[in-house]
Amino acid sequence: QVQLVESGGGLVQTGGSLRLSCAASGNIFRLNAMRWYRQAPGKQRELVAAIRDGGSTNYADSVKGRFTISRDNAKNTVYLQMNDLKPEDTAVYYCNLDGSGRNYWGQGTQVTVSS
Repeated sequence: QVQLVESGGGLVQTGGSLRLSCAASGNIFRLNAMRWYRQAPGKQRELVAAIRDGGSTNYADSVKGRFTISRDNAKNTVYLQMNDLKPEDTAVYYCNLDGSGRNYWGQGTQVTVSS
């Protein structure tokens, strides 16, 4: 039923920026919290940022001041603006959302930051 399509990943140099997007389609009547996770090779998946329906946000300490999560409810889309990227940010990024009592995951998009 529900599909999440991610885009915006790529290869950038240290200090560069990327903007990830994740658009949900299908039978979703309500979107609640929306999140971005990431998983680097050899490491566990970690929560990067989250945003609630009312707009409140939280971030991992490692990305505070550099990343911004936002949402467009009319488009059923969540974004992650990533600035001042560091090699430590290299990972596969996954969007995640709660909708109509269910939890959904995107397919993941690769972000690579070179030195």
